Amino acid sequence: MKFLTPLKEGTILKRYKRFLADIQLPSGEIITAHTANTGSMKTCWEPGWKAIISFHDNPKRKLKYSLEMTHNGKTWIGINTSLPNKLAKEAIENGLIKELKGYPFIKPEVKTGDSRIDLLLSKEKDADTKKDQFFVEIKNVTLKGDDHQKKAALFPDAVSTRGQKHIQELIRLHKEGYNAALLFIVQREDVDYFAPAKEIDPVYSELLKKANKEGVLILAYQCSMSKKEIIINRSIPVKLNN
Repeated sequence: MKFLTPLKEGTILKRYKRFLADIQLPSGEIITAHTANTGSMKTCWEPGWKAIISFHDNPKRKLKYSLEMTHNGKTWIGINTSLPNKLAKEAIENGLIKELKGYPFIKPEVKTGDSRIDLLLSKEKDADTKKDQFFVEIKNVTLKGDDHQKKAALFPDAVSTRGQKHIQELIRLHKEGYNAALLFIVQREDVDYFAPAKEIDPVYSELLKKANKEGVLILAYQCSMSKKEIIINRSIPVKLNN
């Protein structure tokens, strides 16, 4: 996925009120950028890190800039949580996620039960056979482990009751005969494998293990990050018992 809006590089000074970040531009000007990320953003920023922001000349927007990525000295980190669904859809359409090949029709944001699942893949345009449909929930992964998990990409970075609900819905769908998958999109390059953040959200961790045992597919794909584009480029191991 290439960035289509104009980008600027600056320095992140602080993130506050969840959706705001102050960025200093090379000129010295300090602007406030919208931050599309409701998580803690732990391990994703520190004052003085490089940052990439996009400019949006939309009169309806209160803030003209959006924070897209930060850089920790080793890798760009994609913190915009509105992008993973687009990245996943593009990768599926291009056949880059081997486990999800053979489903050419994609519907976003499909309501099922009392939840919405990010993507419904189908082998036919109006497929009504359960085995020909694949429900896929997508999560953005930015948290990096420490101590004994220094090379781990972890999720979630805060307790996620919404995420717990999504796993339970995928389990239900799989029991009903549908294909179901949880796809973790890792937007940083300084990690080697994925694991649930059990110390942050032990309930989510246990539900993920349960989903795996029930037959829900658990996938983790890492992105190649640059100032020009973000591309899903490789599958990484999923370790549920770390």
